[in-house]
Amino acid sequence: MANLGAKPIRTFNDLKQFEAEMPLRDRLPETSILDVFINSAERAPNATAMTMLMTGAADENPHDISYRDLLGQIRRAANLFAHIGGEAPGVAFMLPALIETHVTLWGAETAGYAIPINFLLQPESITELLKASGAKILVALGPHPQLDIWEKALKICEQIPGLILVRVSPPGSPKVEEVIDFASAVMGQPNDHLTFGPPRSGDDLAAYFHTGGTTGVPKLVAHTHHSQLVAAFGGATMCGYTSEDVLTATFPLFHVAGTIVAGLSGFMAGIKLLVMTPAGLRNPAAIKGFWRLVSDHKVTLVAGVPTAISAVLQTPVEHYDISNVRAGLTGASLLPPAVGQKFKNVSGKPLFEILGMTEASGLISIDPPSGQGTTGSVGWALPYTQVDILKFNAAGKLGEECSVGEIGIIAIRGEHLSPGYSDAAYNEGVFLEGMLNSGDLGYKDAKGCLYVAGRSKDLIIRSGHNIDPTMIENAMTAHPAVAVAAAVGMPDAYAGELPMCFVQLHPASDVCVNDLIDHAQKAIDERPAWPKIIEVIEEIPLTSVGKIFKPKLRCDAAKLVISKLLSEELGLTGSKVIVTTGGPRGLSVNVLLLPKYQSSTTAVEKALSSFLFEFRIQVRKVVDF
Repeated sequence: MANLGAKPIRTFNDLKQFEAEMPLRDRLPETSILDVFINSAERAPNATAMTMLMTGAADENPHDISYRDLLGQIRRAANLFAHIGGEAPGVAFMLPALIETHVTLWGAETAGYAIPINFLLQPESITELLKASGAKILVALGPHPQLDIWEKALKICEQIPGLILVRVSPPGSPKVEEVIDFASAVMGQPNDHLTFGPPRSGDDLAAYFHTGGTTGVPKLVAHTHHSQLVAAFGGATMCGYTSEDVLTATFPLFHVAGTIVAGLSGFMAGIKLLVMTPAGLRNPAAIKGFWRLVSDHKVTLVAGVPTAISAVLQTPVEHYDISNVRAGLTGASLLPPAVGQKFKNVSGKPLFEILGMTEASGLISIDPPSGQGTTGSVGWALPYTQVDILKFNAAGKLGEECSVGEIGIIAIRGEHLSPGYSDAAYNEGVFLEGMLNSGDLGYKDAKGCLYVAGRSKDLIIRSGHNIDPTMIENAMTAHPAVAVAAAVGMPDAYAGELPMCFVQLHPASDVCVNDLIDHAQKAIDERPAWPKIIEVIEEIPLTSVGKIFKPKLRCDAAKLVISKLLSEELGLTGSKVIVTTGGPRGLSVNVLLLPKYQSSTTAVEKALSSFLFEFRIQVRKVVDF
């Protein structure tokens, strides 16, 4: 059974002492994901592992599952997958947040390997992912009035002959020919042992997670049992999880945050997950009733992406007792300082940031919630792992370590690293002889705390959703009028970033922006990737070697957003906005107000504090623009 330590990690010295007390192999004897559930069931068989809320309504009777029953269901699912899929089958699933989703995920990893799928993707994209992963089984939600998962699953099966379809539906649903009913099929399997031999373990493949958006060529990250166990162990220790904790489970299980830090880490420590409806915090009822649910279920840890946290903070706490909350946890995208401050004002507790990455089995560093918290920091590297800030050398490769406060590339070492992508061609420049080049820019302070300053890679992160700009650019350049397209993230107070696309038209082309928007929405599979704004410009800026120069476009996008906010929302016409790249948060914004708007400085500061960039507000003494 994992040894999570006798006391919580509060400081960097605590972390170093924890590592010095014994080696990782002595602290983490588990070799299989199934071991986590066996150990938790032995420790407290009747303890509640998950509480499932279907609606979030005040009169709902939630469904609990104990650690003993969860272990039994995972064994049943593993036996089923081995029975219908053969040796070590690939099991893809398209499911919202349900107890059955956890059973499917961990059962798949026990018998073979899991392929969690974002069911919001289009069927064509999912089909390519399943083909690349070698999936033999697809577990999908049955017909649902609000979700089209089942319709997508049927289309996918038409494109992949031999794919075994398993349906998750309420009891009593009518049978469908050549479709396996999950509920009845798992009950036909034993729950006290595995029928196919020992579980998958160690360096065996546990899962493929798709990442970086869908560009037509799937990019699947491999996780092993050991890599997930090391990451989960790090999450449990750094978060200080105990069996007394109740965590709001709001991350989807196709995202590594839901799988590891808000999943396996918790199960390792014996906590209770409160699954806040199948749609999580996309459900308006869950948002509206959030603090009531926190009070009713005595939640100790509030977790969610920054946009979700921001949404629940719009709901008054009213008379509800939230005194059990000891901390908030957030990740998947950078936290706007204003959201962190508001969470503290509302709950009386800090909101602690977590840095994760699919290629590091979901976790890199955590600002430990048992500590004091460091505003803007993502804390320290997981125990027994290493995070360095490295310079680019003259050859364009990672070189020596940066000094304190100096911005460089975040590089990670440790046994939690993925062995690589399913297509090894993607490994170059990312997996480097035991080190992971995150592509993120960051720095450390004198206490060793890690800060994220931006991204050297071009991913657009919208509310924790990774959007590959290539997908947008490829779609836009398919339009006959478009010569060049460049997609960047434009700042957004709610989502962190929204996709924006600059386009350069062919000479003599005649097309309106509405036509381009219509084309984008038809050509781009992922709805979150639809450009919020398409801006036609005379010429896309290029570097001396002919590559698109995106830093200028990011500045232009930010300038457009801020200028519009100042003039249209705040009525401060004539204000000047200067945006430059660099600084601790990637972009630096300087707002120059006319003298007559001096009294509006506080309003501008409040409006800009919700964004992720650094900013400065000045009032010009002399009007020269």
